Amino acid sequence: MKKLTWVVLFSFISFLVSLILQYSAPNIHPDSDERNLDFSSEKGQDDSQSSYVKSCLSRYESALYRKESPHKPSPYLISKLRQYETLHKRCGPYTESYNRTIRKLEPGHMTHEHETSDNECKYLVRIPFDGLGNRMLSLASAFLYALLTDRVLLVYDNEGDTADLFCEPFPETTWLLPQDFPIRNRLDYLNQESPECYGNMLKHSGNSSFVYLHLIYTFDDYDKLFFCDQDQIFLQNVSWVIMKSQFYFVPSLFLIKSFEQELATLFPEKETVFHFLGRYLFFPSNPVWELITRYHRTYLAKSGEKIGIQIRTFDPRFLAAAFNFTTSTLEAVPDTILACAYDNNVLPRINPNGSLGSGKSKSVMVTSLTSKYYEIIRDMYWEHSTVNGDVIGVFQPSSEGGQKTGNKKHDRKALAEIYLLSLTDKLIISPWSTFGYVAQGLGGLRPWILHMPKNEIVPNPPCTQAMSMEPCFQKPPSNGCKMRTGVDSTGALGPYIRQCEDTSQGIKLVDPMAS
Repeated sequence: MKKLTWVVLFSFISFLVSLILQYSAPNIHPDSDERNLDFSSEKGQDDSQSSYVKSCLSRYESALYRKESPHKPSPYLISKLRQYETLHKRCGPYTESYNRTIRKLEPGHMTHEHETSDNECKYLVRIPFDGLGNRMLSLASAFLYALLTDRVLLVYDNEGDTADLFCEPFPETTWLLPQDFPIRNRLDYLNQESPECYGNMLKHSGNSSFVYLHLIYTFDDYDKLFFCDQDQIFLQNVSWVIMKSQFYFVPSLFLIKSFEQELATLFPEKETVFHFLGRYLFFPSNPVWELITRYHRTYLAKSGEKIGIQIRTFDPRFLAAAFNFTTSTLEAVPDTILACAYDNNVLPRINPNGSLGSGKSKSVMVTSLTSKYYEIIRDMYWEHSTVNGDVIGVFQPSSEGGQKTGNKKHDRKALAEIYLLSLTDKLIISPWSTFGYVAQGLGGLRPWILHMPKNEIVPNPPCTQAMSMEPCFQKPPSNGCKMRTGVDSTGALGPYIRQCEDTSQGIKLVDPMAS
């Protein structure tokens, strides 16, 4: 009888323990795959797909750290991505189709000889350029172009940073360009003067075994004809297109007539393009995900509200050359940040009388290459209470002193900080910074964009809230297709295109009703 009592007691305790574990453990199903929002397949995953999910912890766990997005991808976008995954698996590296198509890169093949059949694979090889924010924005743009033109996107990972920072986005295949790609040793040296450069080919009526698109800050009017319908007709029949870009050029794709209907069906909400594509493509690798989750658990998880402040200051010579912004003073940056935060109820003012209240806790994460701005804000809230009693904790993950693109440790920290900013509830960002653009898009946030101070005077207003969560195309074509048609395609911006908040030269996607 005594033995029976112990058995019953042990069984009851085991039952209680199982209940506790069930309701305290994260709600992760082995087949769950955020692959962004509703992008997961309706069908159950087989063992290989389940392994694919588990090999990338961020794909498996990221839904635990994000609030549910109010935006839902269109059924057509989900279907298009599924079709692309099938295409990439059929045409990816070392498949029969890939092995057959790379023969066209052999000497003697010319672009006018590229007659592609319906079953033949076409490729877009993307060459990275500039810092991490630019690389992510240009990669998302290249992927959208690949979707629109039924091409397979292959990433030239010349320094190994893509493989180190991100998980493979497509199941049972790779997006990395093979090491034995026939012209791999030429990719770093392609430029405007290359005979394969599209703009150069137009000037001199040249032909080549591939076409190189030069879409970086030095592109000229001939290079920019890439954004014209007639030129897209020519590129349709080219098997190998190689692209170097540093921009988020998606807004200009919306101005290409032949893409207009497809894009409207893919993205009924125009401001969700990067929000969806970024969450679909950019799952941090396991080492980066460990940085993100450890910092989040330590500094952000328990706060009532999470505030992100992204500060990037630029050399005045760069601002003058890129944005015609000639004067800027850094001494007034902290006061400008605080004025923006106060005016928009992002942060409470300090209480000079020192009385305490019973407000909520707020965690403020500052990202900057220097620590001086963080220290000023931290010390202010450390030394003073707030008028509403809120308790403000101010933190900074790192201060690297300068941008070190290509340094793996630095790039891992940069991606971790971008992702952490995207997990905040409210966000203040610096103008012209692609780092901030990526964070706002991934997070589905409309940040407040700072107005940089001049002559040590805080601007009035100190910031402007973004019209949409879409990034800015900072240097779009100014002539559009004028050389070809006599019509300035970017002059009539259209219902979904507006000038950017931080540079009048740039354009971005908006939803008219929302903006």
